[in-house]
This record gives sequence, C-alpha cells and structure tokens, in this order.
Amino acid sequence: MRIRIVDAFTDRPFAGNPAGVLLLDAFPDDDRLQRVALEVNHAETAFAHPLPAGGEADWALRWFTPATEVAMCGHATLATAHVLRTTGAHEGPVRFATRSGVLVATPHEDGTVTLDFPTAPLTPVETPAGVAEALGAEPLTVLDTGPNIGDLLVEVADEETVRALTPDHKALGAHSERGVIATARADDPAQGYDFVSRCFFPNVGIDEDPVTGSAHTALAPFWSGRLGRPALTGLQASPRSGLVRTELRGERTLLSGSAVTVIEGELLA
Repeated sequence: MRIRIVDAFTDRPFAGNPAGVLLLDAFPDDDRLQRVALEVNHAETAFAHPLPAGGEADWALRWFTPATEVAMCGHATLATAHVLRTTGAHEGPVRFATRSGVLVATPHEDGTVTLDFPTAPLTPVETPAGVAEALGAEPLTVLDTGPNIGDLLVEVADEETVRALTPDHKALGAHSERGVIATARADDPAQGYDFVSRCFFPNVGIDEDPVTGSAHTALAPFWSGRLGRPALTGLQASPRSGLVRTELRGERTLLSGSAVTVIEGELLA
C-alpha cells in the first residue's frame, strides 16, 4: 500500500497543509482507515479508489483526521488530485464521490488544481456567550457556516488581531460542531491577498489547521460580498501558511492552489 505526504495550497515543501494520500483498490473497514490516519497524524489523510467507468464519479474519496472521519476536506482533495495527476493514475478533471456529493478537481498545465465545491450557506447569529473569551478577541460579526462545514465564522478587527490569536482550544470546542474560523480584511492587498484567516478545529482533534480549503467555501462568499468581487485570494496565516484563490459562482465555489509531494513510502502494517 503506497502512501504519500503532500503539502497542499503551497508551491514549496514544508509549507501549506500536509495530507496523507493513499490510492487503494477498495476501502478496508473504517477502523483500519482510522488507524492509518492516526498513524499519519496529519490534519487529514485521504483514501481513494477508482470506480467503474460510466458512473457519475471516477473515484471514491474519504477523509479522516487522526480522530474522526469528516464530511469535507479541501486540502486533502487537492492533494489527492495532485497525486492522481503526477502518478498518471488519472488524466484530466477527476470527479470524486464523497460524503458531500460529487466534487470535481481540474488540474492545469502549470501544476495548479481547481476544486469545485459547494458554497457554504452563511447565517448571521448572535455571538455565543464565551466565544470572545475563548478566542481571545472581540467578534465583529459571527455566522454559522451550515452542516457541511460545521464552523462558526468570526470576523475580528484586523489582520494583526488574527495573527496574534492564542485561543483556548478546549473552550472554543463548546461553540460549534467542528470549530471556529477567524478572519479579517488584509491590511495591505498589495501583498497579494485580500483577506486573512486562521482555523481552529478542536472537535476533530486539530487545534489549528495550517490551510483549510473547506473553510474558504465560507470565506469566499463572506468576503466577495464585502469586497464586491467574485475572485479573491485568501492567506491562511498559520505558522506554515498558504494561499487559496477563490472564485464565487453562486451555489458553487472554486478553490485553486498548488501542491508538492514531499514523502513517498510503503505502508507495511
């Protein structure tokens, strides 16, 4: 069983968000998948196998954190599409059958990949009691991101506030299904990005996710509405950092980025 570690939403090794990728003939039982994901111990490990020709999808795809299976993961989908392209296992756009429906990944000649994901429905909510204290900053706006994402989207004052956050992760976990997305407008768009974010997901075993594709299906409609443009670039200001280019298309959001394979090996157990 070949296993690869791919850094997603970056064009250089040791940045972006690392994901495990395993291409299989079929899925083993769930306990085995979870044990492998725990051993890999990255934010997500993706497992994929080919489907019969002629169906609505080309590959089945599932994502596991070290603690649980998740309904949607952008960076591990990008990583999987990158592996399929670079190994020759699949050519051209690939349709993935997932818990979030059929998701399409389109590789480009420059090595980037564009993901077609459902846009998260945003619902303004009152700031839950204790969120400001748990996050360590006063929210300006709080929105629910719907069932696929399961986060609170929290706008704070400015980029500096986002970068300086040192949240109480355990306390944050009480306020949403997965976690909290903190965001603010970029201080200087001339630096190449329009907004910043950081993502804290204690309820799935990830205190801070390096670069989160799924979160950008909520960030894209939020900031496109604020900035008046469908196409934007987000910087996830984690220690590893990474860029996600977004394009809002109504009920769908396009997420584009690069990926780099950094480790390839064989699972012996």
